Amino acid sequence: MVDGINRMVLATYGMSCPVIAAVTGRAIADGPVNGAARFYPGHVGLSVEEFQPAPALRGVVHRAADFYERAAPLRRLESPLAGVVLIVSLGPDMEIDGRATGSFVAGVWDRPTVTGHWGEQAGYQLYLDLIEARRLLGIPAGELANRLVALEDVLGSFAAELTERLAAARDAKDRDAIAQRLLGARLSDQPATSPEIHYALARLRATCGAVNVETVAREVGWSRRHLATRFREAVGLPPKALGRLIRIEHAAKRVHAGDPLADIAYEGGYADQSHFNRDFRELVGCTPTQFPFVQDVRSAA
Repeated sequence: MVDGINRMVLATYGMSCPVIAAVTGRAIADGPVNGAARFYPGHVGLSVEEFQPAPALRGVVHRAADFYERAAPLRRLESPLAGVVLIVSLGPDMEIDGRATGSFVAGVWDRPTVTGHWGEQAGYQLYLDLIEARRLLGIPAGELANRLVALEDVLGSFAAELTERLAAARDAKDRDAIAQRLLGARLSDQPATSPEIHYALARLRATCGAVNVETVAREVGWSRRHLATRFREAVGLPPKALGRLIRIEHAAKRVHAGDPLADIAYEGGYADQSHFNRDFRELVGCTPTQFPFVQDVRSAA
């Protein structure tokens, strides 16, 4: 972890946050540029292009993003994610919690994490549905919770084929078309999980995590214990823990939008402001007050 963590930015274009197309314009020293720069010649800063899922992938893929960044080495504080992320790295390894990482799949995260790069990063990223990701990956999200798993360990030899095809693409639009075509062809038709788990997750999302777990268990006709076990197997966390994460995700969006903190805490069902602050710090990595104002941390040269 990085010293002075509360000075880091929660990057809205990072691994676990909504992607925003942007170029930072941050200057860097002249020097050798890795091969990934050929995708975006002349770019300095961050460039992101977003894409919607193809019809065959709707419900499995929420959105896709092609990204390239060239800047001074830095690290960013990321918020937890109630979803699954797949990244095909097309540049130098990224840094995640101090570990060099290439292409990977990550499940639901219920803690802050720090990502970074050493001057350049590039890749293609998919945001996958917590349940339906299984139809693409072949394993439930429960096996990926709080883990970074190498892409080849999940997709086998297809990971190398996908990477090679994307690396040879002309531009971001071409990469997205190739990726969605290849991924759509490997989708399983088998149901990802039971209707009861789908219902429970939908109820948590619809209520921003506020629905009572006993209520959901009664509605699906299961005991609370059985629901918790089956739910954790499918998504990686029991319903109560995932509800807490979804609630903080929703709160973080409102904090970023500038809504009054007292309103966010009250409408989010927190007992008081200190309860809200404690949950926010534990799951996001900084207080709600610090959240909109923290900065990137430059890595040591």
